Amino acid sequence: MASVHESLYFNPMMTNGVVHANVFGIKDWVTPYKIAVLVLLNEMGRTGEGAVSLMERRRLNQLLLPLLQGPDITLSKLYKLIEESCPQLANSVQIRIKLMAEGELKDMEQFFDDLTDSFSGTEPEVHKTSVVGLFLRHMILAYSKLSFSQVFKLYTALQQYFQNGEKKTVEDADMELTNREEGERKMEKEELDVSIRFVLFSSREEEVSCSGPLSQKQAEFFLSQQASLLKNDETKALTPASLQKELNNLLKFNPDFAEAHYLSYLNNLRVQDVFSSTHSLLHYFDRLILTGAESKSNGEEGYGRSLRYAALNLAALHCRFGHYQQAELALQEAIRIAQESNDHVCLQHCLSWLYVLGQKRSDSYVLLEHSVKKAVHFGLPYLASLGIQSLVQQRAFAGKTANKLMDALKDSDLLHWKHSLSELIDISIAQKTAIWRLYGRSTMALQQAQMLLSMNSLESVNAGVQQNNTESFAVALCHLAELHAEQGCFAAASEVLKHLKERFPPNSQHAQLWMLCDQKIQFDRAMNDGKYHLADSLVTGITALNSIEGVYRKAVVLQAQNQMSEAHKLLQKLLIHCQKIRNTEMVISVLLSAAELYWRSSSPTSALPVLLQALALSKEYRLQYLASETVLNLAFAQLWRQPSRISMKPRTILQRSTAKSKSEMLFTSRPDSTTHWGRPRRGTGVRCSSGSCIRSCLLTGCP
Repeated sequence: MASVHESLYFNPMMTNGVVHANVFGIKDWVTPYKIAVLVLLNEMGRTGEGAVSLMERRRLNQLLLPLLQGPDITLSKLYKLIEESCPQLANSVQIRIKLMAEGELKDMEQFFDDLTDSFSGTEPEVHKTSVVGLFLRHMILAYSKLSFSQVFKLYTALQQYFQNGEKKTVEDADMELTNREEGERKMEKEELDVSIRFVLFSSREEEVSCSGPLSQKQAEFFLSQQASLLKNDETKALTPASLQKELNNLLKFNPDFAEAHYLSYLNNLRVQDVFSSTHSLLHYFDRLILTGAESKSNGEEGYGRSLRYAALNLAALHCRFGHYQQAELALQEAIRIAQESNDHVCLQHCLSWLYVLGQKRSDSYVLLEHSVKKAVHFGLPYLASLGIQSLVQQRAFAGKTANKLMDALKDSDLLHWKHSLSELIDISIAQKTAIWRLYGRSTMALQQAQMLLSMNSLESVNAGVQQNNTESFAVALCHLAELHAEQGCFAAASEVLKHLKERFPPNSQHAQLWMLCDQKIQFDRAMNDGKYHLADSLVTGITALNSIEGVYRKAVVLQAQNQMSEAHKLLQKLLIHCQKIRNTEMVISVLLSAAELYWRSSSPTSALPVLLQALALSKEYRLQYLASETVLNLAFAQLWRQPSRISMKPRTILQRSTAKSKSEMLFTSRPDSTTHWGRPRRGTGVRCSSGSCIRSCLLTGCP
């Protein structure tokens, strides 16, 4: 958007050879780079169809749109791009620019006069309403508005642009020759030094020649491209520091560019900077009101609309950072303004966020069901689908049967495919993967994860990219790594984690998912190998990512180190906290660890009520995996109470067992206080001869 001050009067600006001619709504600049693009378009029109092959013309047409929409680039880079598409045309463009730059000012004047001939005739070379035609008309109009002094400065900038391009071309030729000679002599050290000098020279030239302000179209293209990459594939977007530098440069020339402030808000969210993200979000809505964009599109309601959505976004921001009290206050303000304006769409968004803030309450499902019904009534499929997903998740934690949950997800999938909501399709499959894992159905969880990873996205980021690096793919890959680790296939889990690290670098916003998964798998492996000091060092990293999981792992390490009193205190505190927040899965895990603590302290009788409580919870909430683990521990506790049975020969016991081949390692010797084996805790149980966990062998079958 144009600056308010620029819309009041003409204020030409000259910066680093770039002429700013924003005149009466013409939001474009004539730059030496754009003159070079105009030369390319002119040469393409003058070249006959027989001189350029069909494939070359197709490559040139594909090249034009990025050249027209993208930022200014150096002349040498432009030559290289044209030469890759059509070498013959690259030579013509180079000669034409050289004649213009080494000639006189009247040559550039004559060139712009000849551009108008492209629209003349019964069959013009360029249509006025086409993309190329609009670009030509904007450049001709912007050039005609320049004063004589500005035209002279533009011609001087063109000469400098050409000289820099010629220097770069000579440097490239010398570099190729130098590299060839050094390759023959095998002088690797000098080759590295030359490469570094070349990169530094290139970056400095880019900074000098292309540091001016972008036009409105270039800025809009840049912002939309970066916003799309942040959403779908963060690895291909600019780094947070580089992107913020570009945004600051944009805002320096146009402080009222609202979209730049919003992209700055998204960029600050990547690095969890609450202060800067709040600052950018407020500036976005301030500029949105100041420029009058909302008022123009929505009449008198535009001002109030910006205010209520500003409060709603501020509530979402505070909720993301865990500031629930501030989020509730901002949400109340958004609800009040939306009710005054009778904005049902905004009220529906507020209702969804009310559920997020109060989802720990017992009656939150009533609010969620009402939100889904209202979203369907007002024709908001995205909100309705998100509500169904949240409702299914809540019912899963409440222990509902899997068939009812899958039926609900099937209904939401119909909405996704009907309205082409590709992002929610991925979320739905990731949700199914998590539900099957929660219920202990590892085969079904594996199937859903593989289904998501083998799908092609409906919104490809680039021509060669068929999958987006979204949170759903990170969740599915983490489940896949944990499933392999539970089977004892740590090498396969490491390969999955390696792929995760490449796909989601440590500075990306979804990196915390695989970081926690990696720490947990390393912890389980260290406990299996009896390396308690290594496991203890991993607890700090787990606690930083998930405090509840970190406290539980700390208690497991203390218990393995025979620090029973400290472990018991941690487990009791964690049990009370998990019961309060209704984390049933962790409650059962804590109960199993407490039972192990009792029999390791030679009190197997005290372990039985704890195990029965864990079994009842597992059956009630249909957690088959934890129920099977509890039954195994209950059988071991009963066996512990009968020393005569333990003193029997292991072979006699195994012959009476229905799973003798899968329990052989469990009863080969009598346990004592110095032997680290007992109940096979989550992923840290006794290992069989194949390297798998005993628990996994009993449930899924040993290979």
